[in-house]
Amino acid sequence: MDLRTYLDGERGRLVKLAEAIGAHTSDLSAWANRKRPVPIPFGWPIEIATLGVVGRLDLFSADVIRKVWPDLAQPKEVA
Repeated sequence: MDLRTYLDGERGRLVKLAEAIGAHTSDLSAWANRKRPVPIPFGWPIEIATLGVVGRLDLFSADVIRKVWPDLAQPKEVA
């Protein structure tokens, strides 16, 4: 799910998420509205704080994923 959709889903989520990840609400709003990209160090904390609802795959381009988290770029093996 994209960050904007997640934040719009429940009243107060912007403030709660900002506090959980140690970001300013204005920064989080700018990221959600795509005015500025989400800084890479906030990718994992956002994924954890949203319980995986908003994941790094939702926040970053495939190129960034391959460079920063190559394990996420690999297709999952089926047992």
